[in-house]
Amino acid sequence: MLDDETQQPENGEASLDQNETAQDVADAQEAPGEPVAEAAPVEEAAAPRRSRRQRTGGGGAAVADAPTKPPPEPRLLDQYRAEIVPAMMREFGYSNSMEVPRLQKIVLNIGLGEALTNGRAMEAATQDLAIISGQKPVTTRARKSIAGFKIRQGNAIGTAVTLRGARMYHFLDRLVNTALPRIRDFRGVPRRGLDGRGNFSIGIREQIIFPEIDYNQIDRIRGLQVTIATTAKNDAEAIRLLEMYGFPFIREA
Repeated sequence: MLDDETQQPENGEASLDQNETAQDVADAQEAPGEPVAEAAPVEEAAAPRRSRRQRTGGGGAAVADAPTKPPPEPRLLDQYRAEIVPAMMREFGYSNSMEVPRLQKIVLNIGLGEALTNGRAMEAATQDLAIISGQKPVTTRARKSIAGFKIRQGNAIGTAVTLRGARMYHFLDRLVNTALPRIRDFRGVPRRGLDGRGNFSIGIREQIIFPEIDYNQIDRIRGLQVTIATTAKNDAEAIRLLEMYGFPFIREA
């Protein structure tokens, strides 16, 4: 049998071998001229996260670029500058082109007395007016209470929209050349809609004369009022301005 000293190494030899190995590693690192093992390179900063479309392969269609050219000016505005201004300066003897009457705004209004009993009437009329004008209307409310009509102050009784700029000219073009000729038994627009200060109002009984309105999508036939505000000083100038825009007035006897 082997004695215990032969089977197990002495503690002094094991500690000596470990010390020699650690010393060799330290000498190798401090020795000049010898290559030292470089540390593993640090990974570069993480790339920015890709969008969902890039990760999935870009299945969606590319977004179209915004148009660079501005929209064309309204046809009636070009007509006003090229034809109406010179003609009215000769006819009325204006010394400055800024004296020639021009359009200020066009107001579309729908009165809804039925809105007090029918809650969906206001929504339907607002949608029709938005389609006709291309602009979101506002809700008009009663300014005071009227017992005879069962109206309280603040009740919603109509909807209106005010057009200016390019939308005003586009609407007038569609009104004169498309909508008015679609009126049944149309014989011209009466001249009694003037207020003496250059403003003209016309009542339309059916909103379906505008081609934008789908007859199958409306709940009922409604009328609306169109008011054209101009800078004319009197009715004669306002009538002449609207006639040159193509308004079909009834001829005087």
